[in-house]
Amino acid sequence: MTHPEPASPQTHPHEWLTDSNGQIALSVRFRGDRLFQEQSPYQTVEVFDTYSCGKMLTIDNMVMCTEWDEAAYHEMITHVPMQTHPTVKDVLVIGAGDGGTIRELMRYSTIETVTMVEIDEAVIRASKEWLPTISSAFGDPRLTLLVDDGIKFVHDATDASYDLIIIDSSDPVGPSEGLFTQSFYEDVHRILRPGGVITVQSESPSFNAKAFTELNACLKQVFGRDRVHCYLVFIPTYPTGLWSLTYCAKGDLHPLQNFDRAQAEQFAETHGLRYYNADVHQAAFCLPTYIRKMTEG
Repeated sequence: MTHPEPASPQTHPHEWLTDSNGQIALSVRFRGDRLFQEQSPYQTVEVFDTYSCGKMLTIDNMVMCTEWDEAAYHEMITHVPMQTHPTVKDVLVIGAGDGGTIRELMRYSTIETVTMVEIDEAVIRASKEWLPTISSAFGDPRLTLLVDDGIKFVHDATDASYDLIIIDSSDPVGPSEGLFTQSFYEDVHRILRPGGVITVQSESPSFNAKAFTELNACLKQVFGRDRVHCYLVFIPTYPTGLWSLTYCAKGDLHPLQNFDRAQAEQFAETHGLRYYNADVHQAAFCLPTYIRKMTEG
């Protein structure tokens, strides 16, 4: 039995979601009408059913995650710090409305509290309804979920409150723009406990080179040059596929020197992780020369 070839993008341009910076674009083909569409007070939140990537969450036409490749992002932003910090008990997550980062954190029985601050309730609601495999841990009793401004929350938070802070933001536009400023990261540093770490969504060195280099310089100003470590993750549905995360320490923890390979490998196998493993953890910090030069500026 033969199957008809999919229609070309020229034939049905309305069936394609395009994420573009005006110079480079990535397009994903979707089926039928949007599953979810809402103009919140902050942004346009949509969920699509795609042909190749499962369900896809977008904000203002930017791909946030798809069922097909979300594990790469969520596992790497979570397990890289968790596998290097031996005593994480209290965690703060800024953003992360799809729930994937929360799902990964809740794999650790040693974590006592997770506080998540997401500004847009529509993102949480869309994810709970249409992305159940990603949003599956919202019911964990250790989670305190706040629909609030993460910048204000961090500014008002008590000094030295958290062992781990994850900044799981969208691109630096709209409500996320303030998450890319030095004043915000000075507050993050203040509320982090001595010996604590943060991980940050730090943009693509190819797709958004300006934001990538500026954020890297900002983090080094706040945490110190030797305590900021960029690492890479491959996410096919993000424009260019190459994306960065950044690990910063308030103390002497190092993402490679304080890394137990055997423990990480056992954890990845036990939990059936799709992207993260001990080899990937180490390799992610091997930066191509052009990216290394961007981080040395």
